[in-house]
Amino acid sequence: MQRVSTGVKGLDALVGGGLPEGDIILLSGVSGAGKTVFGLQFLLNSKEPGIFVSFEQEIPQLVLIAKHFGWPVEPLVEEDRIRFLKYDPFKIEDILEVIENNIREIGATRVVIDSVSSLGAYLRDPADIRRMILQISSVLRKNGCTALVVSEVSGDALSRYGVEEFLTDGVILLSNKFIDGEYRRVLTIWKMRLTKHSRKLHAYDITDDGISVSAHTYK
Repeated sequence: MQRVSTGVKGLDALVGGGLPEGDIILLSGVSGAGKTVFGLQFLLNSKEPGIFVSFEQEIPQLVLIAKHFGWPVEPLVEEDRIRFLKYDPFKIEDILEVIENNIREIGATRVVIDSVSSLGAYLRDPADIRRMILQISSVLRKNGCTALVVSEVSGDALSRYGVEEFLTDGVILLSNKFIDGEYRRVLTIWKMRLTKHSRKLHAYDITDDGISVSAHTYK
């Protein structure tokens, strides 16, 4: 199996050397856990062409975040190796065609969808949300993309709608755990297809260089 780097320091070693190429990974986390930073890091710390599809943050905000961490976002955009797409979830009817056209135009092999939680602003029926996530996944798989699908959660849930974890090949969960009298950032690899991965609770930090996963674990 071919694997691709996550771009996140310390994480590849926990997932057999990287994410399985062509897989769709659910990146779930509470508010403020660093999900968007993780997605940008996955795209910008790679030499592969990629697309960031945002249903929430505006493109200038995403560029500012990337520049804060010192990632060369503007040259990559100018070279058309990275594209940012801002999409209104209330106008979602043609999003599948938009994603696929952009993938083909730049030969994208990495895609970040941030976030599927916003689909609920337009699609009220859980069956419709599941169908849309399946359709997005189908487009990504058909085009051979390794993708991160972001979902915002609360509590101990794995996803917003309770279906995303069953429609993806892997799940990485970013959470806060109350440990030794304080809340600490914890990363858990919940599942990863055909991969012998860590099942421990790993400490992680958001540093000046982005997200870094520590060798330190919690019980």
